[in-house]
Amino acid sequence: MINKNNKFLTTLDYYIIKKIIATFFVAIALIILIVIIFDLGEKIDDFIDHKAPLKAIIFDYYCNFIPSFVNLFGHLFFFIAIVFVTSRLTARSEIISILCSGISFKRLLRPYLISAIFIGLINLYFSNYLIPYVNIGKSKFEQQYYRNPYNNQLYNIHIQSSPNNQLYVQRYDNNTKTGYLFSWEVFKGNNVIKKITAETITYDSLSNQWELVNYSVRTIDKDKESLERGVNTKMDIHAMPNDFNLNVINMDILNFNQLNQAIAREELKGTNMVSTLLVEKYQRLFNPLAYIVLTIIGLSLSCKKTRGGTGFNLAIGIGLAFSLILMMKVSQVFAINSNLAPCLAILIPIMLYALIAIYLLKRAPK
Repeated sequence: MINKNNKFLTTLDYYIIKKIIATFFVAIALIILIVIIFDLGEKIDDFIDHKAPLKAIIFDYYCNFIPSFVNLFGHLFFFIAIVFVTSRLTARSEIISILCSGISFKRLLRPYLISAIFIGLINLYFSNYLIPYVNIGKSKFEQQYYRNPYNNQLYNIHIQSSPNNQLYVQRYDNNTKTGYLFSWEVFKGNNVIKKITAETITYDSLSNQWELVNYSVRTIDKDKESLERGVNTKMDIHAMPNDFNLNVINMDILNFNQLNQAIAREELKGTNMVSTLLVEKYQRLFNPLAYIVLTIIGLSLSCKKTRGGTGFNLAIGIGLAFSLILMMKVSQVFAINSNLAPCLAILIPIMLYALIAIYLLKRAPK
């Protein structure tokens, strides 16, 4: 029955891979339907009050909601799929038959790892490109039909748009994209060579420039100084409207390249958003490794018959998966609010559970 030739993948491998992938997607689909029903029941009054069209609710909100949900709970449901499929094979004594036929446990691990890598790559693509794209439409829908837009309540905003440019506004209104009591200082070394001030600045989306009202431009060239005044003018101040919304970066709509650009901008400005953005970056990069670790743990736990059967294995497995997810969230908080390096904050829980996986792998039946 079992193909023992030297093929990289045999009939048995394809059988296990199909079972794991099918179980994973069925479990995700079922829970998504339940979540959508509860979410709709909670928000239906807001949708009705804001007169949200049915087409927008389905396609702009819930269709864009599904990839985010799959990505958020993918680890848990893939782990459940691993435990469920393996426990069923064990209960029918198929694992014992496979091992007795001469196939090693490491060889049995191959289709499981291929499944984990496949889902991990999907997770990598979803996190860095697909979800940020669909979240743009979802965010617009929420602002229009569910949530009120963000209102900037910050005062005395300082940002460094480039190494030699420092901007200041006393107050910024993000709804009208207008800043009040604006100043812009240009440095050369330690000296200010130009200072521009204005009563208000307003962003013009057509020209991608800022309109300055009641402005003055003071230029300093060694011992010479000149002053220019005017009612209004337009210029590029090397900053975009969202740059004045300190600590309010919507990471959900940033793809991997945009996230790196946001990190570079925040490092230049010296804000406390850098750690948060780095945590998000490394989480997107390293989270797929958790699929491999959980796969090894799930197979090692479920390949041995227990009195509790599938239910007992699922209970232990879900507990381990939840503890890993919890530890990953706790370590992220430490990275954001303390001196723990963001890269380590993401890798430490995965490495710790990798050690547990190795221990369980050694104890698994051979």
